Amino acid sequence: MLPILPPRERATEVPPVTPPRDDDGGAALELLVHGVGGTTPQDMLGDPRTVRVTGDETAAVFRRADDAEAEDSAEEGGARPRDRPVPEAYVWCNLTSGNGARALWLLLLPFMVANLAHWMQPTTRGLTRTVRLYGVLVRLLALSLTVLLIAAACEVALDLTAWQCAGSPGCSGDRSWLGFLSTAQGGWWAQPGRRLALAAVVPAALTGLLWYLSHRTWSAYEAQRPLPAGAEPDPDEPTARPALGMPGFWYGRRLVARLRAAHTAAGFLTVAAAVAVAVARYDRRDSGPLPEAIGRLLELSLLAGAALVVWVVCRRGRCESRLDVKLDRAVTTLLPGSAFALLALTVLYAAWSRPGWVSEGRLPGDRTFGIIALTQGGLVVALAAVALTMYRRVPDARTAMRGLGGPATAMLACALGGVMTGGVAQRVADWLDGAGTPGEPGGTIEGPPVLLTWQASVIPPLLVVLLAMGAFFAVRTWRSRRAMADDIEAEYPDAEPDFVRTRRIARIRAMAALTDRGPAILGVTSGATFLLGAAALLGAWVTGKVPGRAASGTADFVASAAQAAQALGSWLIGFGFILFVTWGRRAYRDPAARRTIGILWDVGTFWPRASHPFAPPCYAERAVPDLTWRMASWTDRTGGRLVISGHSQGSVLSAAAVWQLPQRTRRRVALLTYGSPLERLYGRWFPAFFGPACLEALSHEVRCWRNLWRRTDPIGGPVRVKGGQGPDVDRAALKDPLAYGRTREQPLPAPVLGHSDYQDDPAFDEERTALLDRLSPCGVPRQRTDTPLDQGSSGRSSG
Repeated sequence: MLPILPPRERATEVPPVTPPRDDDGGAALELLVHGVGGTTPQDMLGDPRTVRVTGDETAAVFRRADDAEAEDSAEEGGARPRDRPVPEAYVWCNLTSGNGARALWLLLLPFMVANLAHWMQPTTRGLTRTVRLYGVLVRLLALSLTVLLIAAACEVALDLTAWQCAGSPGCSGDRSWLGFLSTAQGGWWAQPGRRLALAAVVPAALTGLLWYLSHRTWSAYEAQRPLPAGAEPDPDEPTARPALGMPGFWYGRRLVARLRAAHTAAGFLTVAAAVAVAVARYDRRDSGPLPEAIGRLLELSLLAGAALVVWVVCRRGRCESRLDVKLDRAVTTLLPGSAFALLALTVLYAAWSRPGWVSEGRLPGDRTFGIIALTQGGLVVALAAVALTMYRRVPDARTAMRGLGGPATAMLACALGGVMTGGVAQRVADWLDGAGTPGEPGGTIEGPPVLLTWQASVIPPLLVVLLAMGAFFAVRTWRSRRAMADDIEAEYPDAEPDFVRTRRIARIRAMAALTDRGPAILGVTSGATFLLGAAALLGAWVTGKVPGRAASGTADFVASAAQAAQALGSWLIGFGFILFVTWGRRAYRDPAARRTIGILWDVGTFWPRASHPFAPPCYAERAVPDLTWRMASWTDRTGGRLVISGHSQGSVLSAAAVWQLPQRTRRRVALLTYGSPLERLYGRWFPAFFGPACLEALSHEVRCWRNLWRRTDPIGGPVRVKGGQGPDVDRAALKDPLAYGRTREQPLPAPVLGHSDYQDDPAFDEERTALLDRLSPCGVPRQRTDTPLDQGSSGRSSG
């Protein structure tokens, strides 16, 4: 929890440092928005005494204690104002971070990545049906990931534990906790159907947990209503608005509720199918006509339920043009409820006595994972075809991967889902089998489906591809560093050349430029994953054996390579899963690690849940309305001018909030961004929402906008937008470091700042002052004092 003083509490030891008004422009406010990793209001405002003026423990606006009632004191004839705005800090870090338990959200990373693919669609015009088809394909792929997760839970609980291990005396004999299920003891639970009925509680409980988490975050995030737009119609307001300026963009309450109902029902139906298929198969072979008829009726009901789930997912997408406050009560209540009732009937059907039934081999239905993999591959191919059609309509050289970023990201989501689910199944099988190897001669159980072993076996070849790609880019970076030396020394013509200093600056710049290689890295990774995954699926279906056994009888080198890949892949997939969880937990507890990977997480959770309701919640659905409400209420109350100052991810939130403002408020708002990924990351990867046309429209809608960037910054960059009637949005790249060597002004070596501490550059105060000048009434220049602004007047917003 952030350290704060009670609201409206005042400190009296220090005189006011930021008066609220200037001589000719009314009240002036600088609203600071921090970036990745978060910070404290004390650091942002440069003062240990801060007060929360609005908000709660999750996200709030803070001021220095002496500025808490700045507007009120000015109206009562307070001290003569000085030439600087009141700094105010919006702290939103608790929306994306917290205690170590929140690292468990990383287990839902495949869902988040699939949701990300929805927003990576290329820019297009006039292809309404194609855009709709793109969204449908992504939602179907997201649904397949939910089915994959629950199927993996069924594999562990139903197949490996209840069917194989409990049905094998050699496996269950060493585990007392499985004794009551063991066939060797012959108890009431010894029958396979009853064991499956009991084990179904585990994946059903997982489905219920996902529903609960989604519902809880839905109530906290999607239920935050944005600023009412259009309450006072403005005749000058343009009729065509960018997507992020639509009133319903940050209010996805209805869609998330529908998708949550559909995915929850899909989870329950998956569990019911895993139980019903095995029981019905036995009844068709060895039971009477009544059990057989019940089994067929249940299977038909499951097919009908699955068709209904797919229809609900495909039927409706996002509604952004208006604030949709309705809820589909019938869908959100009856669909998951009916699916749960069907699961309960299936459990009762499975628990019926079948004395002659013995569990052997793997649980029937082990080809489910192959069907899921084939479906996902087909959806990715179809998504790629649709994305290419959209890109060719409005091509843009800056768009990542020529519009194929969404399909590549969807492929990555499928790969992550396969690795995580397969890793759990492999490790549980190895643990249950003891000294044996599942799927190999001498093992006490058959182990997981053959496809999961094949998928684990392609991980070593994929790592070889990634290592080769890493070596290639390392060489490119080394060459780029050498080529930068002359340019760096030319930027400091008065300094004595220093080879070590030049090489260090060049290395930082070259490493920062690796961000622009992201499309190539993702393209190679997703392409290799697709090809290796297809090979694994083909090998599993053709041979029906694990790779080591399938390669027996071939050349010694091939057989040895297959055995090594199988053994190494099995351990790598389990080790990778454990490393993934521990790394995520460290990222939440260690601020340095948080900043390292935080940009990827914050980009993923910035977007609303448009395709997967079980993805981590969208913090922007709380942060953007917060900022919009604050800017609109402050300007309406004071009639003053406001500069919203956003760093890194905070610049994206700032731009999104400005898009949501009514035009009468935007006239009084200036935008200052620094270290901003608006074009470098968002514009290239999400062109339909942050592409050149969208950023150009923003530059015309906001009164004035200025962007600061450095070549040493691995995240921020220029926004590449002209300034219309005023100066260009981008300022020339800031020098970093500020001094090459030791100078009279910098007697000690100046640090290379990279992505942080933009306020240390004198250009920051200069640009903020210029923005306030341009906001002055009727364009009249503001009265300036001869005293330069002190560096502490705006505080810090770096995260």
